[in-house]
Amino acid sequence: MTGYLLRRFGSLVASLVFASLVVFIVLQILPGDPALVILGPDARPDTLAALRHQLGFDLPVWLRYLHWAGGILTGDFGRSTAYDAPAATLILQRVAVTLPLAVMAMLLSALLAIPLGVWAASRRGAVDGGIMSVTQIGIAIPDFWLGLLLILLFAVHFALLPAGGFPGWWHSVGGSIRALVLPMIALAIPQAAILTRVTRGAVLDVGVRDFLRTARAKGMAESAILWRHAVPNALIPVTTLMGLQFSFLLAGTIIIENVFTLPGLGSLLFQAIGQRDLVLVQDLVLLFAGLVILINFLVDVLNAVLDPRLAARQA
Repeated sequence: MTGYLLRRFGSLVASLVFASLVVFIVLQILPGDPALVILGPDARPDTLAALRHQLGFDLPVWLRYLHWAGGILTGDFGRSTAYDAPAATLILQRVAVTLPLAVMAMLLSALLAIPLGVWAASRRGAVDGGIMSVTQIGIAIPDFWLGLLLILLFAVHFALLPAGGFPGWWHSVGGSIRALVLPMIALAIPQAAILTRVTRGAVLDVGVRDFLRTARAKGMAESAILWRHAVPNALIPVTTLMGLQFSFLLAGTIIIENVFTLPGLGSLLFQAIGQRDLVLVQDLVLLFAGLVILINFLVDVLNAVLDPRLAARQA
């Protein structure tokens, strides 16, 4: 297990370095001049040159990358040119919205999907067909359209929850939670539909294994067989998918955050791209890529704990 963890950690570090190189190079070759965006098309050439020098855009590309990567390693994410503020401060303010939203949506998705998937696998027939039909509808519904329906129903018609905005955790914890309820549901339902189908398939696949036949031959109750043996052995594909879904919820909430006017990381990235804030865009894209890589690493470790044979096969 130790060797497996060391190899996975080495892969994690290499992936982060490669991701930083790709993010930096891609953003450097994109058209557009950040100094021209800041000063406007009527700016004088000497003023543009002075601003490029101040921002460090006149340095060689390799030196700019080293300055940027070295600053990230020391906690200095640079300074946003559009907001004239430290990029780390802006990111931390928006993480306080996106991270709780993603965690709440993932928890709701798992609480709905895993019991439904196990129930569908253990009740073949009408129950299984009904759950699979509902999940098919959930997969087909776009999350932003579901969010609009939720706003019309619970915010406009019943006036139970806010239609958008975020008061801030420091102003009102209860109001902040209420502001995240509708976007949480809009994000969780499509993900729960996918996770339900995967859970059902994993439990059905484990259900034909020899150790379950042995348990039945010994007279063990079906509920005990299901929850003690079938479900734990079916968790590998479920946890893998949950890791991928959590990565999507962190990095793919731009549309939902705009639907509900939430000041999260997605909306910050959208604004930074429009304002050609190169420093902030680089930091945010690398943050999203790093979170995906880190979550995949944690999922691999969790799967190795759930099934030590995975680490043995890697060795």
